[in-house]
Amino acid sequence: MHTVYLALGTNLGDRRETIREAVKRIGKEVGTVERQSSLLETKPWGFVSANDFINAAVRVSTSLSPRRVLETTQHIEHEMGRTHKSTNRQYHDRIIDIDILLYDDIEIDEPDLHIPHPLMHERDFVMRPLQEILK
Repeated sequence: MHTVYLALGTNLGDRRETIREAVKRIGKEVGTVERQSSLLETKPWGFVSANDFINAAVRVSTSLSPRRVLETTQHIEHEMGRTHKSTNRQYHDRIIDIDILLYDDIEIDEPDLHIPHPLMHERDFVMRPLQEILK
């Protein structure tokens, strides 16, 4: 089994319910959710919006490969109503965002998959929940 850390964020709709539903789906489709951070409310990062975010992080025990985790989390996002991902750092409001932060101690640098997440250390809304579940 492998350990993967995921960041979750949403700034549309019933944000708390969206996070709850995403964690439930991760538990069914990715692996066992071993730890979940508390919810953190934050201002948008990288774009302007009147809608604040709810962010969280989870630690998951999985048998899936990093590529399969990516595909599965993108499938969950799509099922939950996310129609497009941010590209070229053009961020926007989103119903759900699930990012892979860490996967065991491996490093991957592919066009659509970067582990560890390259911007996580710049984002307090990622690091605070992550540090909470790393303890």
